[in-house]
Amino acid sequence: MSRVSRYHPRRRSIAVGVLGVTAVVAGGFVIAGPKRVWEWIGGPADQGPVDFDHLVRRRVPNDALACSKGTCRQRVDFELPHFDAAPQLIMARFDPVVIAMGQGKRVDDGRDETYRRYVFRSRVLEFPDTLDARATIAGDGRTALKLYSRSLLGRGDFGANRQRLRRIAADLERTSGPNRQIGRAPAAAALR
Repeated sequence: MSRVSRYHPRRRSIAVGVLGVTAVVAGGFVIAGPKRVWEWIGGPADQGPVDFDHLVRRRVPNDALACSKGTCRQRVDFELPHFDAAPQLIMARFDPVVIAMGQGKRVDDGRDETYRRYVFRSRVLEFPDTLDARATIAGDGRTALKLYSRSLLGRGDFGANRQRLRRIAADLERTSGPNRQIGRAPAAAALR
């Protein structure tokens, strides 16, 4: 009994110290802001463009890749369909889909009509992910789409990148599927 009481003040001091350090770190996080903290830790939120022809998937499960059949050399998380609309039109339909998601900000320079890059942030802690999208003409004359989303930080993403790509793919299929006429823009209601 005397042994326990002798160490009790030391345990209390350690607990108070840990709580103090935690409070200082949390306060610094709040004051600096999550965006700045993640940039200090991992670098810029925009991870730059991806070259889909030379893409190498990450060794840790914090990315997702979806491509139209036969267009990506790497393992895909799921396949996308080929689209009947022109690549520029598919990418023009891509923007409203991302805007409707409410978390993405376009970061590419906008010069290439068949390419988009967005930075997405998680709702609470604002962890950044970069999404690249490329539309090209496939061998059959239809449009192939490639989507790659990757987290800046962490060894896993709890499936967030894959879910994002699935949602985008579903929305694009609904607005650009095989029943749509080539070259016609969908009605505003169809874009959300």
